[in-house]
Amino acid sequence: MRLEDLGVIGNCQFSALVHNSGEIVWCCMPRFDSEPICSTLLDSYDGGRFFISPASGEIGTQRYLPNTNILETVFQTSSGSFRVVDFAPRFMQFDRAFRPTQLIRIVEPLEGTPRIVVACEPRIGWSKTRPSAVQGSHHVRFEGFASQIRLTTDIPLSYLGGQPFTLTGRQHFVLSWGSPVEEPLPPLCERFLNETARYWQHWVKQCNIPPLFQQQVIRSALTLKLHCFEDTGAIIAAMTTSIPESPGSGRTWDYRYCWLRDSYYTLDALGLLGQFEEREQFVQYLLNVAGGAPNLNLAPLYRVDGSQNLDESILEDWPGYNGERPVRIGNAAAKHAQHDIYGELVLALTPIFLDERMSAERSPATLQLIEGLARRAVSMAGVPDAGIWEYRTEWKPQTFSSLMCWAAADRMARIDDLQAPVRAGEFRTEAERIKGEIIAQCWNASRSSFVSEYGGEDLDASLLQMARLRFLPAGNPMLNSTINTISKELSHNGWLLRYNSNDGFGKPTFAFALCTFWLIEALAVTGRREEAQALFDRIKGRGLGLLSEDYDTTSSRMWGNFPQTYSHVGLIHAAFAASPRWTEVL
Repeated sequence: MRLEDLGVIGNCQFSALVHNSGEIVWCCMPRFDSEPICSTLLDSYDGGRFFISPASGEIGTQRYLPNTNILETVFQTSSGSFRVVDFAPRFMQFDRAFRPTQLIRIVEPLEGTPRIVVACEPRIGWSKTRPSAVQGSHHVRFEGFASQIRLTTDIPLSYLGGQPFTLTGRQHFVLSWGSPVEEPLPPLCERFLNETARYWQHWVKQCNIPPLFQQQVIRSALTLKLHCFEDTGAIIAAMTTSIPESPGSGRTWDYRYCWLRDSYYTLDALGLLGQFEEREQFVQYLLNVAGGAPNLNLAPLYRVDGSQNLDESILEDWPGYNGERPVRIGNAAAKHAQHDIYGELVLALTPIFLDERMSAERSPATLQLIEGLARRAVSMAGVPDAGIWEYRTEWKPQTFSSLMCWAAADRMARIDDLQAPVRAGEFRTEAERIKGEIIAQCWNASRSSFVSEYGGEDLDASLLQMARLRFLPAGNPMLNSTINTISKELSHNGWLLRYNSNDGFGKPTFAFALCTFWLIEALAVTGRREEAQALFDRIKGRGLGLLSEDYDTTSSRMWGNFPQTYSHVGLIHAAFAASPRWTEVL
């Protein structure tokens, strides 16, 4: 199975991955971090599945209906052609978002008399237990789950066993968690399809986009939106677990959670897009998490409900993606010390006091919370930690972590210039101290670059963020030399590695998609826009436009959890930075 052959659907409550064979290969209900009901992504033999496919086994061609998260798969067979339309309903109803935990599939013939097969065989989570199937008149109820799962359809139930039949008209399927469908199916599905299409198309019209790379930004924006868990405002890192970063690497992690590190980049991307509702919801999630942490002792990641029960374990009886073990649930990184998160949280929350559009969130308590985060960041500069790449080896003082601690002090000084001028000088002094420490400890003259750790030798693509954060002026020779050195020495067939050192699992061999977008952004903000545009043109996405975490430049295949929020957020930032403004082209 290849990630390039998967499309994603969802509605900000749950999501599903659809293979171009017509099979739902991954779906967790009722929310992103729940146990899976469809899971052949990680166990092709005994995982839960739901397929609508040609009886003769042809592979389909996938596309999204324009400016939506509605996926269409078209099949051409010797007896005729047909299409499957997959989506999760989402639209406004009674002045609020209607997002039921329902997966809708519509299949219709396009030409001839195609023969198809249909089967819905969910599994009860990680146990892979087969639920009891109880047939009604027009539905099958699957028993044994925490809530009722029901497949309602207008095809004969006798055809649900996977035997071939001729498709002669438009047919409908609704797989629901909780409340079942009780009304007539065809008009319900058609109404939900039309309303959902209108919702997504209207949402896209409300997005700011740059003149260049428009389709890539729109698809990334739609994908980013699907990672929003609207109930709490959390935004997850990815929808999957245990897709390896590279074959045979053992780098298989569970990413179905909310990383505080991502918060700044995600919020800023939403700001570029002009989507403030999602931004405000995520800010509320962050305020809830930070406000509930004793002494602001924060973990790097949390569940979508803000809880911390993330103990990592290995599922020995799961073969894994394409046989790549181990399959992990939970994430031990939740127990790491990652000091950069305090800086990223300050950056994420700074707009509350600098952007008048977010003035409703301002309060003495919020100001006190941000100040506490900034003080925590200042105290952590130069202290050993696992760092942005979550090293599972000996911890050392990480340059990127201190860079973010500097950013926290710098932005807090700007906030205090407006809110508490008497304290601004204190934070400005701390920012200068940390900057001086980074320059003294982390600049390596022999490498002509800032390096990954204090007194170290290794390069680190995350230090491209020095340009974005304005750590040094755009024309500073140390900054430009760092960009050039990282671009040259971490380049891998036009893409960028995170680093080229041993992190306990060996040296990475595949490019990290986000780092390439960071390079594009760094080139653009330092005045090298033509280089940035040329690089974007070389690596911009193909196919459906979905991005994973890692990329094998030799085989042109994606690896790592999928789709990856960080990658899509990086694309949005890079596109806005590299593109001219509308006033320059109109």
